[in-house]
Amino acid sequence: MSGGVDSSVTAALLVQQGYEVTGVYMALAQPDLDEQIARVRRIADYLQVPVDVADLSGSFQSGVLDYCCSSYARGRTPNPCVVCNPLIKFGKLLDYGLKKGIGLMATGHYVRLSEGADGKVRLLRGVDPKKDQSYFLCRLRQEQLQKLRFPLGETEKEKVYELAAQLGLRTMHGRESQDVCFLQNTTMPDFLAERFVGRFPEGPIATRDGRVVGHHKGFFRYTVGQRRGLGIPDATPYYVVALDPEKNQVVVGKEADLWQEFLDVREVNWIFGSAPALPGRFMVQIRYRHKAAPAMVAHSTTGIRIEFEQPQRAVTPGQFAVLYRNDELIGGGEII
Repeated sequence: MSGGVDSSVTAALLVQQGYEVTGVYMALAQPDLDEQIARVRRIADYLQVPVDVADLSGSFQSGVLDYCCSSYARGRTPNPCVVCNPLIKFGKLLDYGLKKGIGLMATGHYVRLSEGADGKVRLLRGVDPKKDQSYFLCRLRQEQLQKLRFPLGETEKEKVYELAAQLGLRTMHGRESQDVCFLQNTTMPDFLAERFVGRFPEGPIATRDGRVVGHHKGFFRYTVGQRRGLGIPDATPYYVVALDPEKNQVVVGKEADLWQEFLDVREVNWIFGSAPALPGRFMVQIRYRHKAAPAMVAHSTTGIRIEFEQPQRAVTPGQFAVLYRNDELIGGGEII
């Protein structure tokens, strides 16, 4: 229970369905921690369920924040939520509940599960295409999925707000959760700047042929596809097309330079525990807000190679490529 509308409605629905519910707040050393815990306790009291606080701040620091910072330091743009989910939320937090004798864990994610005759759990997109969060769960394993429930997967977001009002929660839940939970009242570049003091100086912005066209304020402040903040006047816009930490350079190009037909992926997690028959055709999503595109996927020396039928814009190292067949998530891994 985070105190937001999704987890609050989830808890209320489970109580209505007759489950014995315990709320658990995942403490990650948030700046407004006391306020958030107080809100969760008010909601839990209203629903007449016990609530506990699991302090996972140490694991979150070492497993997520350190990963995030080290990725940016290597010129990559990570997705901390994709890493947090299997390691912390559905890793440490799930283990926390299981050790207390709790049999299942439910969250307010907009995804669906379906168990087959073989006992394998399929991970499906949520029915609300604007809120589907399956992308963020691409690294979950069968042993985790077996213990999970997602009551909102069949529901659209507007209906959840209606349910919150009907359940008496309209004035009790907090603000909408943001994708990167640790960026409260700050931006990612400023968050990183506080941790990289003295490490990464200003440097050149250069074209692919080495022509210097500007200066950056620390390469970690930029990401592939970025246009704003470059300060390079020209007849047509420049975009970030690559980061080169070894040369302390931000590499820029034009719109045409952002498009590519293939990419390589490492550390692939397959939802069923093993790879499907490859080569094979899948719909591939290369970031959360990207519209999945058809591609051929084959094994490679690094993991898998993805070749799109049509070039895709701003393929970003450090993000995750996630494979789907229809609404079913098959697997995913980190873009190299």
